[in-house]
Amino acid sequence: MADAPRFAVRAIELFERPVQLRLPFRFGVVTLREAPQAFVRARIELPDGRSQWGAAAELMAPKWFDKNLQLTNEDNFDQLRGVLRMAREAYLGDSSPTSAFGHFARHHDAHQAACARRGFNPLLASYGPALLDRAILDALCRLDGASFYAAMQANRAGIDGSHPQFAGLGVPALLAQLRPAAQIEARHTVGLVDAITAADLQERVNDGLPETLEEVIATYGHRWFKLKVGGQVDADLARLQAIAAVLDRSPAPYFASLDGNEQYESAAGVAELVAAIRATPRLARLWSSIAFIEQPIARKLALDADLRGADLGKPVIIDESDGELDAFVRARARGYAGVSSKTCKGVYRSVLNAARCAAWNRDEGTGRYFLSAEDLTTQAGLAVQQDLALVNLLGIGHVERNGHHYVNGMAALPQAEQQAFLQAHPDLYERSHGAVRLAIRAGRLAVGSLDCAGYASAAMPDFAAMQPLAGSEAP
Repeated sequence: MADAPRFAVRAIELFERPVQLRLPFRFGVVTLREAPQAFVRARIELPDGRSQWGAAAELMAPKWFDKNLQLTNEDNFDQLRGVLRMAREAYLGDSSPTSAFGHFARHHDAHQAACARRGFNPLLASYGPALLDRAILDALCRLDGASFYAAMQANRAGIDGSHPQFAGLGVPALLAQLRPAAQIEARHTVGLVDAITAADLQERVNDGLPETLEEVIATYGHRWFKLKVGGQVDADLARLQAIAAVLDRSPAPYFASLDGNEQYESAAGVAELVAAIRATPRLARLWSSIAFIEQPIARKLALDADLRGADLGKPVIIDESDGELDAFVRARARGYAGVSSKTCKGVYRSVLNAARCAAWNRDEGTGRYFLSAEDLTTQAGLAVQQDLALVNLLGIGHVERNGHHYVNGMAALPQAEQQAFLQAHPDLYERSHGAVRLAIRAGRLAVGSLDCAGYASAAMPDFAAMQPLAGSEAP
């Protein structure tokens, strides 16, 4: 695109800091209690010599990118560090100027191939470029003095057909018509070991923050929920009934997604759970409130499973199966209706899939295809703000948020860093129980302050308080 600045990427710095969870979070095959958060700083330089730094952050979540049970959590962290280092080497290896999207398009296929040679799956491989691309976009926005929204609406990133998957979808026209909102509904995650009522607690954390589903609703006022199931029908039914007993107390409507976490091997297995839910009177309201089912079938089998003949009663989306850029195309052919947006998979991937949904819905004259917004325990600061801004840009009205519940906000960060984010984004954060944290009121997040110069952040992390990414030379 003629209006997209061309620049070189001159420097990329990689950092990490530890994150401790206040509550254990079980998703699929892992119960998470701690994990590092990765940070990227990137400096870009225009042909006229002007340069700027940008940044991005993302938790290194184990057993999501690669669920191989032979690997430890530390093995998973090292994999994620590895793909970050590989992406840095690739992006710095070609200094010729191109657009922000051009840097992504230039390296995507070769990076995926290089990762495959090391045994890294496509979803895992995407993590490295996803962070670098966001840091580069942040730098570009800061050079322009423009918000992420304004930059994307004007396609300052230069998204075009230079990668074939993006050709012919009218991405610039789609971006130009997007209109971000002032608030987003926060969809609360109910993990597989989360307490539903106080009777489920063996011991309390006693930090003053909500610990049960009952307390979460009373504190934050959520109307949207994400309910995880474990693949055992009887156990899932019992747990869903316990959840429904709490949710059904509300006289107002509530809404939910059902997350299968790859726990099923076939559409028939999912259909068995659905039939059991439908046959359980105590789950009638909950079932009517479910908007979609997320990735119920294991990723190795999901795109071979044809859902079109299964009686599932709700649209089904892919999440972990969204490894390659064409995964949603293949999923659509198997009867899937949607795909998740996650910044850990890449901003451009989300834009690509949004354009596909718009094109397919237009062609079919329906509203069948959609993006959902999912969380990977994004943490307060850059990670959650950049993810929220992407979700909001794409017009997704609710987003799974769980990082604020399982981690005690910014409690582990330097006080000056906490205060900087609170002052820069007073609608999004509050100070309570000794730390700055997300402010969720009536189940919603106020995101107006994300419309600022840069990629959704008018504050920066304290990089001096971090460690260089393990295995990387000091920046």
